[in-house]
Amino acid sequence: MYLVDPSEVELSAIRAQGPGGQNVNKVSCAIHLRFDVASSSMPDAYKERLLALRDQRITKDGVIVLKAQQSRSRERNKEEALRRLQDIIDSVAVPPSVRKATKPTRGSQRRRLDSKVTHSQLKQSRAKVSS
Repeated sequence: MYLVDPSEVELSAIRAQGPGGQNVNKVSCAIHLRFDVASSSMPDAYKERLLALRDQRITKDGVIVLKAQQSRSRERNKEEALRRLQDIIDSVAVPPSVRKATKPTRGSQRRRLDSKVTHSQLKQSRAKVSS
């Protein structure tokens, strides 16, 4: 498991959106997190799997961008953003298992063919009777 090095993460405080009265207009408590996957010290296997993800939070340049603004506290938003980044990285930590090609069993082949015959007979029984 790879732990994110805080020195590789770029954090900036921005103003939060949404309701909150005057506090929203005065205080920059939302956190904008940027993490460059390519220049990080994480293992290459993690980098490949991260960049292969189809995630809208990862830019074409390979930068993960997160915005945390749930809390009114800048520290809690910072912790939330770092936790979400760690969750993304943890999701690619386990390599996908390799699928082994198998052949269908003889019984499954027989059941498939029997169901096809049954279905065919059912359809033929619906046909108009020719005289």
